[in-house]
Amino acid sequence: MIVSSQLRAGMAIKHEGRGYKVLAAEYHPGQGKMGGVTHTRLQDLNTATLWEHSFRSDLKFEEIALEKQTFEYLYADADRCYFMNAETFEQGEIPRVLLGQRADMLEPGMQVVGELVEGKLISVMFPDILDVRIAETAPATHQQQDSTFKPAKLTSGIEVMVPQFIKTGDRIRLDTQNLKYVERAKADGKMRIA
Repeated sequence: MIVSSQLRAGMAIKHEGRGYKVLAAEYHPGQGKMGGVTHTRLQDLNTATLWEHSFRSDLKFEEIALEKQTFEYLYADADRCYFMNAETFEQGEIPRVLLGQRADMLEPGMQVVGELVEGKLISVMFPDILDVRIAETAPATHQQQDSTFKPAKLTSGIEVMVPQFIKTGDRIRLDTQNLKYVERAKADGKMRIA
């Protein structure tokens, strides 16, 4: 059992018979006779719906064990993304809506870390930095001031902002959390994951 004041992002818990993954948790101590509260953002493990709720700091939860394994991305259809466990070759699927826009960054053969609860794949963790290719952007300009950005479309269809010197066909390193340009990728042609 774990009390709500000890909840941290990344944990999985059971509350009123339902499983949740903790996406965010912030503890606020109380004053005087007022007890503390933990503000949380939870994601239902079965429906992928989000729930924001505040719990008393002394409320107890059953912690669910999260197992992490390496998965290879296989393919996606309209609703789901399919992955294969690199060790057991078993397949798992995740609703596309759960991954959001980052689902478009997945390429067949890409290795990701999957999180399992009781043997069921519930989420995948994207690398912090990913090398991607620019499919379309305005022609490159080499100005004195390279601090301005222009829109660019990746091969996945996602639009990002890149510096003026980037041209169509270039590979860039992208921060997958906020979809922001980090730097131009090395020219070795290999896809790198950080």
